[in-house]
Amino acid sequence: MKVKKVLAAWRGEPQCEKCQVRHLALFSELAESDFVGLHLHIEDLEFPSGNIIYQSKEPGRAVFTVRHGAVKLVQYPPDGTQRTVRLLRQGAALGLEAVLDKPYRHTAITMQNTLLCRIPTTAIHQLNVQSPKLYSQLMHRWEQSVEQADEWLTFLSTGTARTRVARLFLHLNGDAYDTSCQLFCREDVAAILGITSETACRIVAEFCRDKVINALPNNRFECDLLRLKKIASN
Repeated sequence: MKVKKVLAAWRGEPQCEKCQVRHLALFSELAESDFVGLHLHIEDLEFPSGNIIYQSKEPGRAVFTVRHGAVKLVQYPPDGTQRTVRLLRQGAALGLEAVLDKPYRHTAITMQNTLLCRIPTTAIHQLNVQSPKLYSQLMHRWEQSVEQADEWLTFLSTGTARTRVARLFLHLNGDAYDTSCQLFCREDVAAILGITSETACRIVAEFCRDKVINALPNNRFECDLLRLKKIASN
């Protein structure tokens, strides 16, 4: 792994019990006492944008929780193209197949500077013996993964290119109190939606021209959510 910084998660800050996204993370239902004897196994990792966290078919030895940033799960079809099959953000878990001692199914790549918690599967197995609550959490995470995969297949891989781009903006927004979102490079947008990068660029430009979205600094966009929803429903 190429990492910028590796720290033991409980050696100073940040500490698991004080984590700002703990309520979203894999261990959110566990009590502080459940972590006794476990904390030295958990690592806090910081990856620059564009770094590989793990590769497809690599032996799965750890599960990760996204504390900050964004990660894409990528598959490579026989034609050599890259297809993004899921986008994971704050609070999401990735590499859950490792809990079953399976190799990773996707290649995980950071899309922004990203902070992760790395949890070895040995620690998860240990916790599962100590706390039955973890099993429920794992089942909940798998259910979320299935729902995300279904949403990805249904909403981001069907319809016209214009419809898909509108749905992606809505997916990236995901906050009723904030009408802005950050878009990725056009190559990533194309890989997510299964369209060409030229088409992605053209549609984003059309949306800007039609005031459906308004470009802000740092590749952020202010979104007219009502108009996006109308386009997305076509």
